[in-house]
Amino acid sequence: MKPTLHIPDLPQQDADDLLEHAIFRSFPRNAIIINEGDETDSVYFIISGHVRVFLADANGNEASIGVLKAGDYFGEMALEPGSRSASIMAVEATSLAIVRMADFRTFLSSHPAFVFSLIGKLIRRARGVTRNLKSLALLDVYGRLVQLLQELAEDIDGARVINEPLTQQELANRIGCSREMVSKILKDLTAGGYLVISRKRVEIKRPLPSAW
Repeated sequence: MKPTLHIPDLPQQDADDLLEHAIFRSFPRNAIIINEGDETDSVYFIISGHVRVFLADANGNEASIGVLKAGDYFGEMALEPGSRSASIMAVEATSLAIVRMADFRTFLSSHPAFVFSLIGKLIRRARGVTRNLKSLALLDVYGRLVQLLQELAEDIDGARVINEPLTQQELANRIGCSREMVSKILKDLTAGGYLVISRKRVEIKRPLPSAW
């Protein structure tokens, strides 16, 4: 039975049409799906699971860019020829629908709704890069962590929560600081009743203070 792909703001018929061009692959936890610098030419649609987007240097130091989940996709920047700009790793067992770039271009030409969805995604990504540059230039570590927590949080059943399996190291990688510093800040915010942290969830109980 063919898997079902749900992409926000995209008609289900368009998503079904897209899968007609796809091959399906599954990756175990911690598997590297794409390496930064690869010359692949496909777009990857997440059917189930989570993946992490990150950059790394020759010494193994990493900077996390974000986490993508079911309904998200990556690799669309291969529309412009060039090597992959980031690495992708499966955070948990992940199933993907993989569409070759030639088939993706054909799909775009006949599905204008997806073209607008893709443009919107690229605009959001550009805005995110701008915010990150601004925070690195103008905010201290505490300010960057608070901004990240607020960006990740969603309103669910009347609570402000982050439903992502983020470790302290991943948070540190995303804001450019040490894990120890993140641990200290989270400990103080928890002790002050601002956060409730469990294994797979962070709940923001009240507005986070402007300074640490």
